[in-house]
Amino acid sequence: MRLLTLKKRNSSLSYIFLLCFVLFGTGGAYAQKQTKKDLEKKKQQLQKEIENTNQLLAETKKNKKLSLNQLVMLNKKISAREELIATINNEIGALNKQIKENNESINGLQKDLTKLKAEYAKMIYYAYKNQDSYSRLMFVFASGDFEQAFMRLRYLQQYSDYRHKQAERIILTKKNLNEKVQDLEVKKSDQRVLLGSEEIEKKSLTSEKTEKEQVFSELQQQESKLKKDLEKKKKDAQKLQQAIQRVIEKELEKAQAQAVKENKPKPQKLVLTPESQLLSNSFSSNKSKLPWPVAKGVISERFGVHPHPLMKDIDINNNGVDITTNSGSLARAVFEGEVKAVVNMPGAGQFILLRHGEFLTIYSNLKEVYVKVGEKVSTKQNIGSVLLDDDDSKTVMHFEVWRGQTKLNPEEWLYKNN
Repeated sequence: MRLLTLKKRNSSLSYIFLLCFVLFGTGGAYAQKQTKKDLEKKKQQLQKEIENTNQLLAETKKNKKLSLNQLVMLNKKISAREELIATINNEIGALNKQIKENNESINGLQKDLTKLKAEYAKMIYYAYKNQDSYSRLMFVFASGDFEQAFMRLRYLQQYSDYRHKQAERIILTKKNLNEKVQDLEVKKSDQRVLLGSEEIEKKSLTSEKTEKEQVFSELQQQESKLKKDLEKKKKDAQKLQQAIQRVIEKELEKAQAQAVKENKPKPQKLVLTPESQLLSNSFSSNKSKLPWPVAKGVISERFGVHPHPLMKDIDINNNGVDITTNSGSLARAVFEGEVKAVVNMPGAGQFILLRHGEFLTIYSNLKEVYVKVGEKVSTKQNIGSVLLDDDDSKTVMHFEVWRGQTKLNPEEWLYKNN
């Protein structure tokens, strides 16, 4: 009877193991689905970025004359395309892993099913050989005493229960096997689609790289003109920084004059009222969540020091970011605040400086301005229109974020998917 109990226990353990396998297998699939969802979202974002860049590139190409902006847009598109291909590769890798795990699960379930069927066949054969009710009664009544008769009766009941459970396990294993086979077919279909998509993207990438090489080669012949343009851009950037600095100094002078009136020590930095401190805290808490200063666009020049896209021996130092957008685009406030300056920059359009407590945002290269100094603005309010450069057929807005007198990287503050 101990042998019977051990067999029963092993049977229960096998059943529990099967259930755990099914449950944990489902959990793993859920985690993989989450990863697949993230990869799919990233892929859609990159496809949207490529589409936006294509539209901006088409606008630039309206002017038959080659421009540096074409090279910048092509670089941007190639970078996004390479990232898209890498994302598709990651998706294919995750799918291959799932397919491998599914195959292993199917093999394991098929082995379990074969074993269960063999065990069940033996039980059915034994039951057939001993199906006579008289034989079962004789087996019980032939016991030496009452306790043995009870144990034999219990054995028959256990055997009957075990047969039913074996049948249930066979049904459950068959169901799991069918589900795994169907899931495998779906994954193989997804794999074929992804491989086809990857091939298309690789062809597009090859074509774009060829176009980039042609543009690069032709632009190299215009190096002297590009250097002049770069010098002008540097001078415009210096003028902008000086103008911003004057605005900050003016705000500081006002605070110092007020402190003298109230017989208080002169502040050495911008003073915040309780209301502006609250606004400052709110701005700070929205890091990486601020809306873009244009409704649609791509960052064509990043913050900080980086090589020139054509002349690798020349570095560019950008105090903000340049955002290439569509012709006729409007500039909009990234957060509620107050207009502290509207300045005309000869040859470089106009710029607006907004204050958000301790923080400042600057919107430069504007054609028209819709606000005036002292006016309160709300988040996403249109504050001006972006200037179109007819020579290069490009519409680029320069955007900066400051904290006091410290320049910050705007990309770290803007929402990642505009």
